[in-house]
Amino acid sequence: MKAQLLKHLESSRAYTLGVAELMPEEAYDLKPVEGIWSFGEQLNHIAYGIHWWSEMFIRGEETEWTPPKPVKGKKKIMATLEKAYEALKKTYEESNGKEGGFNATLDHITHHRGQLIVYLRTKGIQPPEYVY
Repeated sequence: MKAQLLKHLESSRAYTLGVAELMPEEAYDLKPVEGIWSFGEQLNHIAYGIHWWSEMFIRGEETEWTPPKPVKGKKKIMATLEKAYEALKKTYEESNGKEGGFNATLDHITHHRGQLIVYLRTKGIQPPEYVY
């Protein structure tokens, strides 16, 4: 089970970074409509969400929702995502079977990544092929 979930984590990482890579840097401030997060803010939310969900639901540590100031710039945001995914992998490997919390974390990522697909499509960009 653990190996299968780690494979799913790698697919999530690759797909999320693939989505992030496709959006041109100048469109990271894109908001399809007012009142919602920009493309870059969504990615920042995913990265912080990985941390928060891991703390709350894998480690079982009560953690306040206190997101840091969003990182700016495509390369910096993608590096932040890479670090978040690596930390999630480590946390899960050390969790001794906290699959529920791990799956909840991946579900949160999927929720926001789905929104990012819409952002890509509003720019006329074909999203990467989904691989599970």
